[in-house]
Amino acid sequence: MKNPSVRKIWKRLKPHKGLLLLALLTAVVSISLTLLIPVLIGAAIDKIIARGEVYFEAVAQILLYIGVAIGGVAVCQWLMNYFVNVISYRIVRDLRRDIFRKFNTVPLSYTDTHAHGDLLSRVINDVDAIGDGLTQVCLQLFSGVVTIVGTLIFMLAIDWRIALAVFILTPLSLFLAAFIGRLTHRTFTEQQVLQGEISSYVEEHVGNQRIVKAFSYEQRAYEGFEEYNQRLLTVGFRAQFAGALANPSTRFVNALVYAAVAVFGAITVLSGGLTIGGLSTFLTYANQYTKPFNEVTGVLTQLQTGLAAAERVFQTLEAEDESPDDDKISEVKDCRGNVKIEDVSFSYVPEKPLIRHFSLDVPSGCHVAIVGPTGCGKTTLINLLMRFYEVSDGRILLDGIDIRDLSRDALRRCYGMVLQESWLFCGTIMENLRYGNENATDEEVIAAAKAAHAHSFIRRMPQGYDTLVSEGGGNLSQGQKQLLCIARAMLTDPSVLILDEATSSIDTLTEIRVQKAFAKMMKGRTSFVVAHRLSTIKESDVILVMKDGNIIEQGSHEELLKQGGFYTNLYNSQFAGQE
Repeated sequence: MKNPSVRKIWKRLKPHKGLLLLALLTAVVSISLTLLIPVLIGAAIDKIIARGEVYFEAVAQILLYIGVAIGGVAVCQWLMNYFVNVISYRIVRDLRRDIFRKFNTVPLSYTDTHAHGDLLSRVINDVDAIGDGLTQVCLQLFSGVVTIVGTLIFMLAIDWRIALAVFILTPLSLFLAAFIGRLTHRTFTEQQVLQGEISSYVEEHVGNQRIVKAFSYEQRAYEGFEEYNQRLLTVGFRAQFAGALANPSTRFVNALVYAAVAVFGAITVLSGGLTIGGLSTFLTYANQYTKPFNEVTGVLTQLQTGLAAAERVFQTLEAEDESPDDDKISEVKDCRGNVKIEDVSFSYVPEKPLIRHFSLDVPSGCHVAIVGPTGCGKTTLINLLMRFYEVSDGRILLDGIDIRDLSRDALRRCYGMVLQESWLFCGTIMENLRYGNENATDEEVIAAAKAAHAHSFIRRMPQGYDTLVSEGGGNLSQGQKQLLCIARAMLTDPSVLILDEATSSIDTLTEIRVQKAFAKMMKGRTSFVVAHRLSTIKESDVILVMKDGNIIEQGSHEELLKQGGFYTNLYNSQFAGQE
């Protein structure tokens, strides 16, 4: 088969050659016994219709053999199914493991540009579809190939002329199924893509039900879902209907073959070239010979779904990884936090430059605030400092070392980061706080929580630090989640601190306390603070005012106000009515 996904799946089957061989062996034994049964039945028929009398003893002995053969078939069929399912589930396990690992090795730009629900669908729905298709392929392949070869040998032994007619006519059904499969592949691919889109839509709206309800968006959300659902219904029906045509078509062709065998066989019996028992055996073989073709076309829909899913899964697995860290510096000893940005340019899309020829020298211990309108490049600058994205031109130095010469782990161990969007996983509060420092003692965790002013509300929780945080921190307020994220950053004791609107979700009184904690924490440390509330950055050593990816103003709070420029306008827009 020319489909590249088939070759890729075959490569993943190679490590399971032992189980494949056992499955093939049990298939050979099972089919051999299955093919022996018609011979025994034919022999029994000839004993019943022979001249003179019926040979009951011989018939009884043959029936005993038939019973043993049927028992052997049942055992071998069970073993073959067992081996095939073990292979299939191991492949599914490996694919899920590899695709999840891939999410950790691709650049951040990959997950930023793909709907998360669609990626989730690839891990779950698409991999399941591959497993189901693989199970059917293995079962039909092993039993089908052995059945076709074995049946053909037996038929040639009985009457080569009739066997030749069956051999020539039956493959027509397979060609018909392959033709239908090629026509429907695009439709099955579209169906898998739509399943990914609908998963993304559901994940997005279920995860943000508070916003949906707050804006009375329920009906419109339902209508949007119904549109996706209707499209999936239309495409799915078209795919399933077209795929379902294959099996009846091939069965019709095979039924004609069976009828032709019956007519020619009857003529041969009348001419004395074949016994009644032999004709019965031949008709059974003709039916068994066509059976694999019918079974393959019967699961064609499942196979097409599996191939379409495989294309999506391998598309993710073959996505380009981040540049490797093999030859990079793996550790920064005594990181002082000197950050220097030299003539850096960057753009997410080549034709739309964002940061152009940006330079900045931040000595160790300097407190740098970054302000500016939305989309001016503040968060982009943070992404470049953390190597979430690579600079297009220029370079960024940490203690005189180009950060591209550092491994990402070594670089990021120097940073502590608190984002505006807090993230907590399903686990205890203690486990969440230790996320960036697994070796921290309980005393160190509690000290960090106290410094972030989170200890008091944690102590009031039902199980204190052992309280289970629900998925996404649903059982905590936004402010509480933010305080935990701040404590988590404090626990890492970083050389460089990055705060991206870190206090945006907490009340004013707690913010004042946390700012004091940050001031203590930032003492002697380099810090970058992205802020919209200018009241939080008055004490900064340097304030960078960004617009359209460039620094348009730079200085202390008082210096910038005296300039009467863009920063002054920003400040007055927030505080003119208060002062």
